[in-house]
Amino acid sequence: MSLGRRLFGRGGEAVEFPEGAQWLNTDHALTLDELRGRIVLLDFWTYCCINCMHVIPDLRRLEEKYPELVVVGVHSAKFENERDAANIAAAILRYGIEHPVLVDNGFALWHAYGVRAWPSFVLIDPVGNVAGQGSGEGAFDMFDATIASLSAAFGEQGLVRRDRMRFKLLRDTVPEDVLSFPGKVAADERANRLFVSDSNHHRVLVMTPEGVVLDVIGSGAQGRADGAFADATFFRPQGLALDPSSGALYIADTENHLVRRAELRARTVTTVLGTGEQGGRASGGSGTDVAISSPWDLVVLGEHLYIAMAGTHTIWRMHLGTLGAERWAGSGAEDIIDGPRRQSALAQPSGIATDGQHIYFADSEVSAVRAVEGDRVRTIIGEGLFEFGDIDGQAPRARLQHPIGIAWRDGALYVADSYNHKVKVVDPRERTARTLVGTGERGRDDGPAAAARLNEPNGLAFLGDLLYIADTNNHALRVYDTATGAVGTLAVRMPAPAPKAGTGTRSGRAARRVLLPPVRLSPRARAVVVRLEPPEGHEWNREGPSSIEVEAPDGGPVRTGPPEVDLDAFEVRVPLEVTGAEGTATIRAMATLFFCQTDGGLCRMDSVELELPLEVADDGQDAPAAVHRLAPPG
Repeated sequence: MSLGRRLFGRGGEAVEFPEGAQWLNTDHALTLDELRGRIVLLDFWTYCCINCMHVIPDLRRLEEKYPELVVVGVHSAKFENERDAANIAAAILRYGIEHPVLVDNGFALWHAYGVRAWPSFVLIDPVGNVAGQGSGEGAFDMFDATIASLSAAFGEQGLVRRDRMRFKLLRDTVPEDVLSFPGKVAADERANRLFVSDSNHHRVLVMTPEGVVLDVIGSGAQGRADGAFADATFFRPQGLALDPSSGALYIADTENHLVRRAELRARTVTTVLGTGEQGGRASGGSGTDVAISSPWDLVVLGEHLYIAMAGTHTIWRMHLGTLGAERWAGSGAEDIIDGPRRQSALAQPSGIATDGQHIYFADSEVSAVRAVEGDRVRTIIGEGLFEFGDIDGQAPRARLQHPIGIAWRDGALYVADSYNHKVKVVDPRERTARTLVGTGERGRDDGPAAAARLNEPNGLAFLGDLLYIADTNNHALRVYDTATGAVGTLAVRMPAPAPKAGTGTRSGRAARRVLLPPVRLSPRARAVVVRLEPPEGHEWNREGPSSIEVEAPDGGPVRTGPPEVDLDAFEVRVPLEVTGAEGTATIRAMATLFFCQTDGGLCRMDSVELELPLEVADDGQDAPAAVHRLAPPG
C-alpha cells in the first residue's frame, strides 16, 4: 500500500508520543526523553499490508546491526478490525515483531509527521530531532548509512547510548498451542485426509478428518532447506495444493518467497519456484531462476499451478512439468480494475480456488471476490481500496472486510471474510453474499453457525460434507457440518515420539498387538519374509505415509542382519543365519498402514504391532514367509 519509496532530509524537533496512547510489546509507555541517547526509527504500519510485512526483516537487520537503535512501530489502522488492540497483538506475535508498538488509532503521529502511505518511516537522532523520513520497501538500504553516520557523529560527542534496550515482549507471556496461526487447509478426498499449514510452527501437518496427525512436513525450524520431511525447513508457509495426477503437495512457502513440492510417498521436499529472495514485478521465468514475492495461496488446474502472488498484486501460473512460470493476471498495480487479465489491477490476492474451468480469488486489500474468466478479470463483490464493511446482499451494496480464504463447492464460493470473523457464501452469477458462519465478533464459540464465533479465519477446504476452517488467531481448526449447520473445534492430536516395541506408532494412535503363528526355520534358512495385506475389499493407499519398523533378534538360535523394508510390496525381509540347533527368537514389527476401499470409498489407517516367533527345527522351511492380512475396519 506504499505510494513508492521516498527519503527526505532533516526536519526539526521530533513529536512526543501521544499521552495516554496504548502500547504493546512493552511493559510501559515510552517517551522521547527516555529514548534520548538512542537513534529511534518510527515504523508506520498496518498489519494487513503486505509491504509492511516485507520490511519486517529489514527492521530486524537494522536492530541487530545497531544496538543503539530502537525501532518503534506506530500502528495506524486501515481496516476497522485493525483498530482492536487484541488483533494488533496477534499480528505482533504472528510476524515475530520484537520492538514496542504504539496504537495510533487516532492518527495523531501520522498527521504530525505528514505520513501518507504504509509503510512509512521517521528517523530521530539521539538528541530528539528528525533526521530523515521515507516510505516504501527497502528500509535497510534506505536508513543503514544514515544510522551509521548519526551513530558516529553523535558518538564522538558522547551522546550515544550503545547498550541494547530490552523490552517485555508479548511472545514471552503466551502459552504454546498445538497449532500456531494455522494458515491454509487442503483436502484429499481420495485418501480421506487433510493438509494444514501450521504457519508459525513452520511446517505442514497431514491429518485424518478426526484430527489425528499422520505425518509432519518440516522440522519446525525456520529456514529454507530441502530434503527429507524431518530435515526440510519453511518460513511461515501458507497455501497448499494437491496435484491429483502426481499425488504431490505444493506448498506456498510465503516468507521464503518460494514454492515447494512435497512428495508424500517418498517424504521429501524440493524447491520448484523462486530464488529465496523477494522478487519484484518480473513477468516470468523458470523454476529456481526467477524471484517471486510472497506467494500466499495455490490451486492446481490442468497442467498448471496457479499462485496468488500477494507480494506483487498478481496471479502467476507455473507449468507442473517444465516449471516455466509467468505473470498470468494483474499488471502489478494495486487497485481494483477489471478487463484484460494482464492489464487488470489486483490488490494483494490471498486466496485462490477453481471450479475446474475458471479461477476465483479473494482480493484482500480491496475486500473483494474476483474471477478470471478466459482472458478477462471480473469483480463479483468489491468496490475499492477503502470500501469495506459487513453487509450481506447484492453487489454493489454487499461488503466484505479483507477476505483471505476461498473455496468452491456446488456452484458457490465459500469465503473467509477474515476481518469480519465470518465465513460467507458468494454466488458468482447473482453477485450476492450471505453469512454462513459467525456473529461478526471475534471469539471461539462452537454451536449453531449463526451463533458461533471465529477469530480472523483464513483457509477453507471441504472434505465430504464438512467445511474445515483455519481459524488463524484462535490457533485452531474449526469444522462446519453442512448437514447439521453446527460448528465444532477439531481436537488435533500430534504423533507420539519415535516408537519402541509395545508403545504404539508415530500416528499417536495405540497399536493393536498381533501374535502370528510361529515360523519353523531349517538350518539352511537364510532369511524370513513378513508380508502384509490390506483388509478384504481394500487396497493399499500408496500415497499415504505408511511405515514399517522392525526389531530383529541377534542371539539365541539365529543371527540376523539389517531388516530390508519394501514399501512397494508391503513386506519385510530379515536376513539371518541359523547358529543353534534349538531354541526360539522373536521378530517384532511396528507398522502404520494406509488403505482405501477398492470401490473408491473411504480411506483409513491402521496401526499394528506384530510378533513373529521363530523356531529352529530339522524339518523347518528353507525359505519361510509369514503373511498377515489386516482386520476389516470397525
